[in-house]
Amino acid sequence: MEWLSLVLFAAVCATLLLGYPVALTLAGVSLIFAGIGALLGVFDANYLLTAPSRLFGIVSNTTLIAVPLFVFMGVVLERSKIAEDLLVAMSSVLGRFRSGLGVSVILVGMLLAASTGIVGATVVTMGLLSLPTMLKRGYSPELATGTICATGTLGQIIPPSIALVLLGDVLSSAYQKAQLDMGIFSPESVSVGDLFVGAIIPGLILVVCYLLYLWGVSRFSPSQVPSEGQKNEHASLGSLLLALLPPLLLIVAVLGSILFGFATPTEAAGVGAVGALLLAGIKRQLNSANINYVVQETTKVTCMVFLILIGASIFSLVFRGFGGETLLKEFFTSLPGGVFTAMLLVMVVMFLLGFILDFIEITFVVVPIVAPILIMMGVDPIWLGIMIAVNLQTSFLTPPFGFALFYLRGVASDLVRTEQIYKGVIPFILIQLGVLVALAVWPQIVTWLPHTIYK
Repeated sequence: MEWLSLVLFAAVCATLLLGYPVALTLAGVSLIFAGIGALLGVFDANYLLTAPSRLFGIVSNTTLIAVPLFVFMGVVLERSKIAEDLLVAMSSVLGRFRSGLGVSVILVGMLLAASTGIVGATVVTMGLLSLPTMLKRGYSPELATGTICATGTLGQIIPPSIALVLLGDVLSSAYQKAQLDMGIFSPESVSVGDLFVGAIIPGLILVVCYLLYLWGVSRFSPSQVPSEGQKNEHASLGSLLLALLPPLLLIVAVLGSILFGFATPTEAAGVGAVGALLLAGIKRQLNSANINYVVQETTKVTCMVFLILIGASIFSLVFRGFGGETLLKEFFTSLPGGVFTAMLLVMVVMFLLGFILDFIEITFVVVPIVAPILIMMGVDPIWLGIMIAVNLQTSFLTPPFGFALFYLRGVASDLVRTEQIYKGVIPFILIQLGVLVALAVWPQIVTWLPHTIYK
């Protein structure tokens, strides 16, 4: 009766499309199927006896403590107006050059992504700050909206990313399970720090590709870019460095402590949270209203993540109880083309699921099922994690259901039409797909730095 596991997965997706909460859908539909299966004698209810210990393991997982800390850091930086000051200073210096404002948006978005790690926060912040100015300066709506959406999704891949924290925890469990299934007892594992290091080069490649595309547009399609830059007599490199120094110091403190082994990702997240509070205090933004907002938003996001993780854990137990993992393992190993075909199929399915599910649901529901199988087939877990992150980043941009498009649509003025947003992101989707193909052809782009640092 292994086919019932596929029916369970389809029922969960269908229920989600009806608009029911993700966490409750995962747990509720799974328990209903488990009850029906137990009555029919095709499901062993003893699988659910391990649920309490699994759920306790989730809420006591020290790695996942990094999630609320990174969320806290991101929301504090969002409220302290650091991005606003940085964008003003950088556009004042670079605005004298053609497409200088667009370059400023990409660079500030990169720093904001590395500071907050939250896609929605980056897209909304950059949309509110830069979209009206870009349109006023003469940028085409397509180029302006596409640049902002694509830059906002960098929070998915550039560390410290919440997506990489969650992926690191899931892949660590998947790696250990794959090792045990193969009869290998090794102390080696996959850490969040490994994914952080592996994501540095792909993230920088994406930023460089965005900048090259912007230069190409200004060169070969000048009608989309202002004919002259905005000159500012009061612009100075000193003001730029003054605005650039605080977020850079925070990024170096967080990532540097991880890269050089001074702190675990959870400890580094604590450093980032304290650093964000210090920066907000220096900018005199640490008032009671902002603190209340930060605490509420952090609590909401943290509760959402852990509730989804609990629901996904119950779904995973029931899915395995119906023999779904065995069914998928047999299916993947029987595919012509071996690892290549299996990996391609997983990437396509995750890309399509990215239209209807957030990265949190995909990370907790899909990755625990397919990752152990792919790792047993010889796939490097660090490379797999970065491929998943870049893939989901691309799906968040793809019309008509890309989440980044919805975020920008919510803050864009009525002067920008939805179809213009859709057209604007297409070149950036092609860029990200090109980078994804490059990572597939040359996995060393991902694996070289982690293996060099931690060998």
